[in-house]
Amino acid sequence: MNQRTLALIAVSIATLIYGITFTIAKDIMPNYVKPFGLILLRVSGAVLVFWTAGIFIKSKKIERKDFKSMAIAALFGVALNMLCYFQGLNLTTPISASVMMVTTPIIVLIVSSFMYKEKIIPRKILGIVVGLIGTIVLIIYGNKANGNASNRMLGNFLVFINAASYGIYLILAKKLIHKYHPIVFVKWFYLFGLIYVLPFGFLDLIEVDWATMPTDILLKVGFIILFTTCITYLFNLFGLKKLKPTTVSVFIYLQPVVATIYALMVGSDALNLIKIGSTILIFTGVYLVTKQVENSTK
Repeated sequence: MNQRTLALIAVSIATLIYGITFTIAKDIMPNYVKPFGLILLRVSGAVLVFWTAGIFIKSKKIERKDFKSMAIAALFGVALNMLCYFQGLNLTTPISASVMMVTTPIIVLIVSSFMYKEKIIPRKILGIVVGLIGTIVLIIYGNKANGNASNRMLGNFLVFINAASYGIYLILAKKLIHKYHPIVFVKWFYLFGLIYVLPFGFLDLIEVDWATMPTDILLKVGFIILFTTCITYLFNLFGLKKLKPTTVSVFIYLQPVVATIYALMVGSDALNLIKIGSTILIFTGVYLVTKQVENSTK
């Protein structure tokens, strides 16, 4: 099995984990752990795991100039990404949130065009427009949809900001992971992230009543720390070493499929015309934007 195939499998597994996480995190928040407290748990757990693993990794030291790049990547890939994601998911429904994440490939294309001066052809411009129309429809009219959500409009908007920040992170991380061992990169990445999220999540975390928390919720918190945080980031980093950022971002449009199936199975969300229509528009936009990705060598 070649390295590219392994990278595709790794990114696929990460996508599966992310898809399930939409509903699992919704079960935890806000009754047992508030959004920012869950983020602090997630990032703290990742710091502990990766710095422990880093003890056994022999790799070259981080160059001083790259610490700034890592700090910026952590700002988008941990702080802004997670703060908006969990707070947004807390306010909206799992299916709506997963559909909003599909806009990431569009964001990656837009940011790449500015950073690397890549020309955007008319078909991709049309894809951006169609995808953003679907996003706007879901943000504005998704508040009329059913499901367990207290403020769908704000929640959907925050998940969109999360998707945009994650797209920027994919581009920023691409150069760094080619220079350093994935564990070395990610341990510093999460340490910077911990510094960012600590002020937001500290008060929420100390309010958690661990003694009365049901066993299934404890297991779900553990799942988010170990699988959604540690495993997915390592698998995505491995994918980024072998694939283009746009290719990795395309796998995000599998998340709504996994999230929808799981959410419907456990009864945490429901489908309606607004979600279906918005999804069709967003998927159409992503298809137009990423149509030639499969023709690339990576």
